[in-house]
Amino acid sequence: DRGESRAAVLKRMQAAMDRTLAKLWAERAPNTMAKSPQEAVTLASIVEKETALAKERPMVAGVYGNRLKAGMMLQADPTIIYPITKGKPLGRRIKKSEIAAVNDYNTYAMVGLPKGPIANPGRLSILAVLHPAETKALYFVADGKGGHIFADTYQEHNENVRKWFEIRRARGEL
Repeated sequence: DRGESRAAVLKRMQAAMDRTLAKLWAERAPNTMAKSPQEAVTLASIVEKETALAKERPMVAGVYGNRLKAGMMLQADPTIIYPITKGKPLGRRIKKSEIAAVNDYNTYAMVGLPKGPIANPGRLSILAVLHPAETKALYFVADGKGGHIFADTYQEHNENVRKWFEIRRARGEL
């Protein structure tokens, strides 16, 4: 509505999100690691930023659920970027000093979820968190084709990382 104030639009959007979240939360799978709708939104925001591929979102959510269950750090790159850019693209590689930075969002420096969402997650990311893939995977890395490759063990993950660096070297990125 053209005459509607910004505050009214935001209020309407928040009400729509609250309704959607309440419905999805009521239908959540028993294997979700989210303990509340707010945790679901926070984890979904990380999933949203981690992959643009809808088909990967349940798997990414499953990996993060496994890591939470095991008491591991999520180690999600988007949680490093958010405190730096407040949601905008970084436009460069993450620096080692940024990986080590301790703040309320960096999941390389804490166990558990950040203090709140790092993005506004879409319905598919929320659904992925509330219905994560049943997997043993604990790790993933870019596959060089716009997606990710998943691994159950650290040894498998290191091999996948090695392949990713080979791809980057072949592209002249290293």
